[in-house]
Amino acid sequence: MATPESTGPAGLEGAAAGGGERVFDGPTRAFFAVALLFSASVALASLLPEGSALSVGPLKVSVLGKYLCLATLALSVDLVWGYMGILSLGHGAFFALGGYAFGMYLMRHIGDRGVYVSELPDFMVFIGWDRLPWYWLGTDVFAYAVFLAVAAPGLLALAFGWTAFRSRVSGVYFSIISQALTYALMLAFFLNSLGFGGNNGFTDFKEILGFGINTRGMATCLFAASALLMLLFYWCCRVIAVSRLGLAVRAVRDNEDRVRFAGYRVERVKLSVFTLSAMAAGLAGALYVPQTGIINPNSFSPLFSIEVVICVALGGRGRLYGAVIGAFLVNWLKTTLTGLMPDAWLFVYGLLFVVVTVFLPQGVAGIVERMAAPFAGRQKGGRRGAEAGA
Repeated sequence: MATPESTGPAGLEGAAAGGGERVFDGPTRAFFAVALLFSASVALASLLPEGSALSVGPLKVSVLGKYLCLATLALSVDLVWGYMGILSLGHGAFFALGGYAFGMYLMRHIGDRGVYVSELPDFMVFIGWDRLPWYWLGTDVFAYAVFLAVAAPGLLALAFGWTAFRSRVSGVYFSIISQALTYALMLAFFLNSLGFGGNNGFTDFKEILGFGINTRGMATCLFAASALLMLLFYWCCRVIAVSRLGLAVRAVRDNEDRVRFAGYRVERVKLSVFTLSAMAAGLAGALYVPQTGIINPNSFSPLFSIEVVICVALGGRGRLYGAVIGAFLVNWLKTTLTGLMPDAWLFVYGLLFVVVTVFLPQGVAGIVERMAAPFAGRQKGGRRGAEAGA
């Protein structure tokens, strides 16, 4: 890994010219190997007959697919927080916007199979609307819905980030206003007059591209798409990390004033990475909604964004694979404990945050790295010996 000194303004050009890290370093290769093996195993097991001992049912496949979507969201937070040093407490808003954008497509394809047997979504008929609002036009087209799931959170991040970074808002102040953003959106989406289902949101989805949404095949396809998105975004984050942009990002994290004094446009660096992370979060939200079967204003809850930050902290920020580990671990605990002890889950959440802060400042990834250090040392020693013998 590059040191703070090598990523500072003075060493930025030299580090970029020297090549620095590789995209597929040891930890990245190990992560991709494990992720691909896991994804292929689940996908194949989901296609086995239901009576088979190795079969994985559609419900479990959907749960694992949701974990992958949340892992992508955690990666987007880690890119901003772990690499750029900006703690965003509002990334759940971008995730929810992507979910609502694709949810509009799903609602348009319910058609006359709804409660009111109308081409309009049921909630519009219920509140007395007789036609679609202008911003719903075109949402029955799959490609446009996917585009909207990326563009809506991207444009919001671009506008919000441009305003905040241009005003040099940083630190705890940025965290507070990002949390205020998601809270404001939550209150807005509770309004029936906004045209997004009010407090009930969107649900009762029927199909995607003409295929039933509640089938084993669709569950497998959505899981595979979620795994592919997570791996592609992980690779994208690694490309950024080893590029000149990544060096600039880490230099901003280590000493923003020096980077600005050296002539770099800090606002542009921050804005580009922040917007990219929001777009990835929106696409993850779009895949999350058909697997969970519902989207409502609670997805904008500030608590949800804080949960994602805890996932990154628990896994180990600034490592990427740590964010994925944290997302799977926290959400598995949440799924398990809310079924066994519903009232105790929030206390466990608080305890996790305290334990990580006090005893595991590097997260689970730090433990993994300490365990792998002796093996890495042996490999380096072996390579040096081979080079010396040659």
